[in-house]
Amino acid sequence: MSVDLQISDYYNKLLKRNAGEPEFHQALSEVLDSLKIVLGKDPHYADYGLVERLCEPERQFIFRVPWTDAEGNIRVNRGFRVQFNSALGPYKGGLRFHPSVNLGIIKFLGFEQIFKNSLTSLPIGGGKGGSDFDPKGKTDQEIMRFCQSFMTELYRHIGEYRDVPAGDIGVGGREIGYLFGQYRRLSNQHESGVLTGKGLSWGGSLVRTEATGYGTVYITEQMVQAHGEDLSGARAIVSGSGNVAIYAAAKAQELGATVVAMSDSAGYVTTPDGVDIELLKDVKENRRQRISTYAEEAGGNVAYHAGAGIWSVAADVALPCATQNELDGDAARQLIDNGVKYVAEGANMPCTPEAVHAFQDSHVNFVPGKAANAGGVATSALEMQQNASRDSWSFDYTDDRLRQIMSNIFTNIDKTAAEYDREGDYVAGANIAGFKKVADAMLAQGVI
Repeated sequence: MSVDLQISDYYNKLLKRNAGEPEFHQALSEVLDSLKIVLGKDPHYADYGLVERLCEPERQFIFRVPWTDAEGNIRVNRGFRVQFNSALGPYKGGLRFHPSVNLGIIKFLGFEQIFKNSLTSLPIGGGKGGSDFDPKGKTDQEIMRFCQSFMTELYRHIGEYRDVPAGDIGVGGREIGYLFGQYRRLSNQHESGVLTGKGLSWGGSLVRTEATGYGTVYITEQMVQAHGEDLSGARAIVSGSGNVAIYAAAKAQELGATVVAMSDSAGYVTTPDGVDIELLKDVKENRRQRISTYAEEAGGNVAYHAGAGIWSVAADVALPCATQNELDGDAARQLIDNGVKYVAEGANMPCTPEAVHAFQDSHVNFVPGKAANAGGVATSALEMQQNASRDSWSFDYTDDRLRQIMSNIFTNIDKTAAEYDREGDYVAGANIAGFKKVADAMLAQGVI
């Protein structure tokens, strides 16, 4: 059977086995498409059911999360943890609290995490978790009670050498604090390395807050420089206005770019002279208000636009940092028509397959999320190192480590793409480089 037929046959089996999980199907399709090249050149990777084992989680948990709201009503949510692959180290990946969370989304995120974590070259496997709980509009006491109930089940499945969760959408420092407190209570030990994203006074790492956004910009800088240009003077769009977006915008402007637009789920702002980062942090992080409030308070020529449309703004660089499938084919073509040259995914799979193909067909340089947003999990792994050695590193030292990791990732995916005759195809480079390290470890460890 040809490699194309082999991959197609297996993908069809996966669709049947994982029915009703479109995000997971999308993630599988992208990776399997790249693996055709690998299996053709290195057929030993087709042995021992390797690809089949890679696409099947080692373990999946779904559990009930009952909690009491402010009015005394009993509420019930659903919790998830998918431990996808531990060939390189303990499972590592965030927890997402959002109404859209379901098993398919957690599996897509966990599958992506395998390759992302592999690309960091740090000893961490891939996993992901979360709940369909919505922290928006909840009191601190409600969130605490939910987190305690969630951890009451999760704690038996995690550990410093087993599975190390972190934050994601809806899970920030407040939620990590409540989760860690309940873990300590249930386990009767202070196991710092069991969660990352902790507060600085109780085992957290400097740069962890900024890491995903900073890392996205660091790898973008590498891509821009590889093509003989510089970020200084570039116009950039950063979608979203959460943690990743804020620090991507901050680092982009620090390196000389001008962020000309940002957004949230209700609309977007145009900021032709750049973003006031401190005001944005105050509005979004401290007061938890909409980006329309930022526009009102920023004044000047900052304008708010309700609804979608951020990708119609002209820019040289686009950094989608909000959520999956936020940038579709039509939006990609708008960006291309307006002269975009570089796109890097700060969020997980924010570009649809049609958008990715549009960028590639138009020779827009594109780095996928498994490479571009690996800075967050890389710094989480650095937090684990500090916890294990009972040490605490300076901001500059940790930031330098992050920058070097992101530089190494770009060099790796660029080199790998060229080795497989796909020069400049950073999607193939990321998928193949991430796959080969995990695959070699799986083959070495036998059929388990």
